[in-house]
Amino acid sequence: MPDPFVSSTVRPSFWRRALLRFPASGSLARKLMWRLFPPISILVVLDLSVTWILTRRMSLEDWLLRDIFWTMVLSQLLLVGLIAWVLLSGIRSGLASIHDLSGQIRQRSDENFEQLDVRGLPAEVVPLVEHFNELLERLGDTLQAQKRFIGHAAHQLRTPLSGLRLESELMLAKPLPDEIRQRAERIKNVSDRMIRMGQQLMVLARADSTVNIKDSFTRLDLCEWAREEGGDWFLRARQHGVEIHLLAPEQPVWIDAEPVLLRELLANLMDNALRYGQGTDRIVLRVSSNPPSFSVEDHGPGIAQADGQRVFEAFYRSPGSQAEGSGLGLAIVQEIARAHGAWWSLLSRPDFPGTRITIVFPGPRIGARLTRTETQSGH
Repeated sequence: MPDPFVSSTVRPSFWRRALLRFPASGSLARKLMWRLFPPISILVVLDLSVTWILTRRMSLEDWLLRDIFWTMVLSQLLLVGLIAWVLLSGIRSGLASIHDLSGQIRQRSDENFEQLDVRGLPAEVVPLVEHFNELLERLGDTLQAQKRFIGHAAHQLRTPLSGLRLESELMLAKPLPDEIRQRAERIKNVSDRMIRMGQQLMVLARADSTVNIKDSFTRLDLCEWAREEGGDWFLRARQHGVEIHLLAPEQPVWIDAEPVLLRELLANLMDNALRYGQGTDRIVLRVSSNPPSFSVEDHGPGIAQADGQRVFEAFYRSPGSQAEGSGLGLAIVQEIARAHGAWWSLLSRPDFPGTRITIVFPGPRIGARLTRTETQSGH
């Protein structure tokens, strides 16, 4: 007679093992089992029913062995085909959430560190996605720390550089020997370039940060904005012998934008056109309504096709460029456009007699920040 104490100790461990082997709720195996078990059961019952009818209800006098054989073969082939169709459709429906997750990852840009949604995913995949989210969070924190360092360093350097420029200006205000005056002018020019670079780095750090820039968006008329901000460049353009023309529709073109960043975008586009568009006699500011877009055009020597893909990279300067610069202007334009959910394009010779840089905005949707891939560059 078996020992009841022994059986009572063995029985819970057996059931515990059975429960552990059973797929947990929300797992892919459990979903597939519940999806595939009913149709497969029905197909098996149909197969047994057909077999029973052929062997029990049909008279052998009316059927030849050859007829029975081919009937069984065709029914089994039909059964196998139905089972294969049920398996494929069940597995495809069970993996739909994983395919959706793959699509989300594929459509993300290289600067989108938002966490992936784990709702609706199989239990087997959830730990992998959670670890991936932790990695995204660490990468985002590291990138933000780097950007904050750039912004803080640029801010701290601005004060001593401003003092150096002031000292050089005070020296130049006094009568000096020619050699010392030339050196003082070089010091002032270098100080001006360093201060400008520091300002650009601060704008760049602000534009590509994940701080909610969209919270400071305001609705503005792109035509009126172009008239006001473009007018501030008339005097400087005349000093370069360049005229500014504005082409804009009469009706308003509304967008949602951050005014300070948008002003920096125009400043870098205008500075780029005046600095590198040697020989141009005019700069055209063009506003279009469908879609809402803004472009700056010059009729200078243009940008070589080999450099068209790289001029938006930070600190890149074309080897053939003779003008001085830091290589940050178009990089800042790119980051500000990204912060506004806009895309950009560059058109130059031989397709355009000079250089045209266009920024296309998503329209008046406050808080909109589109997620785009690198095809934003429009090349």
